Amino acid sequence: MVMKAVVIVTFLLHCVGQRQILGQEPLCQSLPSCSECIRSPGCAWCTQTGFLKSGESNERRCDTPESLKTRSCKEDYVINPVKHPKTYMKNNDLSSDAENVVQLKPQNVKIKLRVGVPYEFNIEFKRAQGYPIDLYYLMDLSYSMKDDLEQIKTLGQKILRKLKEITQTVRIGFGSFVDKEMLPYVSQVKAKRQNPCPNRIDTCQPAFSFQNVLPLTDNAKEFENEVSKQKISGNLDSPEAGLDAIMQAAVCKDKIKWGDVTRILVYTSDDTFHMAGDGRLAGVFQPHNGQCHLNDKGSYDGKSYDYPSVGHLSRVLQDNNIQLIFAVTEGIYPAYKALSALIPQSVVGVLKNDSSNVVDLISEAYGNLSSTLVLEQEGAPEELHVSYRSNCKGNQADTKWKEKGECKGIKHEKVEFQVRLNVTKCLMKPQTFRIKMQGISEEVKVNVDTVCDCDCDPPEESSQHCNGTGTLSCGVCSCKGGYLGQHCECEQKDMNSTLTMMPSCRPDNHSQICTGNGICECGKCVCHGQYNGEYCQCDDSSCERHDNKLCNGKGSCKCGTCLCEEDYTGTACDCSPSTDKCEGKMGLCSGQGECICNQCKCKDGFRGDHCSVFINVCTRFKDCVACYVDKFSEAVCAKRCWNAKIVHLEGTHELQCTYKDTNSYVVELGSKGEILLQYAELPRSIDKTTVIIGSSVSSIIVIGIVIIIIYRVLLELYDIREYQNFVKAQKQTEWKEVQNPLFQGATTTVLNPLHVQDDE
Repeated sequence: MVMKAVVIVTFLLHCVGQRQILGQEPLCQSLPSCSECIRSPGCAWCTQTGFLKSGESNERRCDTPESLKTRSCKEDYVINPVKHPKTYMKNNDLSSDAENVVQLKPQNVKIKLRVGVPYEFNIEFKRAQGYPIDLYYLMDLSYSMKDDLEQIKTLGQKILRKLKEITQTVRIGFGSFVDKEMLPYVSQVKAKRQNPCPNRIDTCQPAFSFQNVLPLTDNAKEFENEVSKQKISGNLDSPEAGLDAIMQAAVCKDKIKWGDVTRILVYTSDDTFHMAGDGRLAGVFQPHNGQCHLNDKGSYDGKSYDYPSVGHLSRVLQDNNIQLIFAVTEGIYPAYKALSALIPQSVVGVLKNDSSNVVDLISEAYGNLSSTLVLEQEGAPEELHVSYRSNCKGNQADTKWKEKGECKGIKHEKVEFQVRLNVTKCLMKPQTFRIKMQGISEEVKVNVDTVCDCDCDPPEESSQHCNGTGTLSCGVCSCKGGYLGQHCECEQKDMNSTLTMMPSCRPDNHSQICTGNGICECGKCVCHGQYNGEYCQCDDSSCERHDNKLCNGKGSCKCGTCLCEEDYTGTACDCSPSTDKCEGKMGLCSGQGECICNQCKCKDGFRGDHCSVFINVCTRFKDCVACYVDKFSEAVCAKRCWNAKIVHLEGTHELQCTYKDTNSYVVELGSKGEILLQYAELPRSIDKTTVIIGSSVSSIIVIGIVIIIIYRVLLELYDIREYQNFVKAQKQTEWKEVQNPLFQGATTTVLNPLHVQDDE
């Protein structure tokens, strides 16, 4: 039974917390002591003596502040720690002064929280202009990077010159890596160990895991001199010891000489990297311990520890506020892009095969890093939930609370982050956690404590309010042994005296003591929680609710029954005497319903706030139209038409509804809510198929005739033109016989004597 009660209480507290997260007012769970009460969100405690009625338990002192006020608890006696005491331990203004740079405000704050009651405060950030930069160049010296090394040897001045466009204070350093000095990564053959180049023409230096060549310096010439001394190296497998090198460059702060400034680590390579677990190939099982292992010469052989994991490396980089730039060739870009997604404050750029674009790449990558702000907490206790809302440039504020504060595209403008703290249970002691900006060494220290005890007057021993037999504290009597009651007024001599008092706590001989809602003390019922009455039979919080308000807020709950006020009626006082919500343009409920509890209850066939909308109007009045079209009697049609006023329109009209494709009708409400039905004959429809076919055939015939006419006209014109050309040609022709030898006369004349006639 006890376990069941604990489960129920836990569930209720969880529900309370959920309501609080959703932004609703928390429900108060009445508890028997002041300290327990104020640990319940939404609860306050009344210390006023004489506040409780006879038979009420101390739990009734724990209620919402509004309810305590309604029950006549004076404001001075209400303990309700709603204000969160906040103290700024350090709150320096933002500054870009080189002697006193402040980019994050406040720097240290102390806050007291109440369980389940969120508290919000603001953090400001502005990136300081000209903030110093430390850049450490970490290069892969495996044989495939041979041409890249020649480029890097002359880059010192270029890199410094580019970074001085951002800030005047810049330091640069150089480190290199190959792989662990053991099989199967590096050949152990003596000749190959001394010269691991793949051919005998080149000379390479022996392989190494990491070498700190030049600690951070502001001397570009020194950078170029040291780098110019470097020789290429080589190893057996493709992946390199890049993660090993990054780890040493991050944790060996003293040997690298990192300053308390913006720290940038540039990593260049043309191949992939070994990860945690790969060391087992060489028999190295010891996980990396995250410590610096450089020898006096600044070298690390990597033989004792496995490669670091990505998660371990990410945490180390964050702890040391190092921003990582991967400058890698295009072929391995996807692998490093995936790696960058797991490491905050890191970006990836594509490096040309000879590293000729490395200066521009570093400048662009640093711009991308510095324009993204990510605010997050470290070391917050489990009981504390921290969330953020970002107000970035252009007043583009988040509307939802998120696990991190984030802004993008920021240069040097000031941004604000709203931080919300919500503690789920009391802390054993004050605790401190940090809120940090990724890549920035500054932080906000937040010291949190919880308000879990009541600040009451000192306890009054042998108080007169407790009949001199108890101690008064926070309005409650703690009785001495053998005394009971609200005022310690009842002396419990023995068990028999207790048994003789029990019948007076039962309404009859067969019922439970105090109806199961209280305990019997001194022959009177002391009720639990919200129960009251002579036998704890009443519950003043069990009345019906309306709009999530007890008795609709228009009455009081007495023993489970709403006592309504202001002429309100109903079991939940939800029935208003007013009719204003029932009034519409067509009168009270449009004449098609009744106004009950200031709400229209519509007749069958109507709906809406004022019963002004028909339900399935065409179907409902179809029989009515049929009755008039088929000319039934008025008495028959009146029943079918819901007493509607019928109007027959002459001519053809297209209305809202149709009947048998020959009649149309419309139904609407008149100005006084009466039903008006108008019907008319539908316009004769035209067979669209016939029209389409006819028009198509006619068009074809007309077009054919036009084409024939045009053809005949053109042909006739052509014949006329040819005839005219012929006539013209004839007129222009001249036949000159003298010029044509065919038409010359005969030169010899022959006479036939037989035909010679006698002239005589």
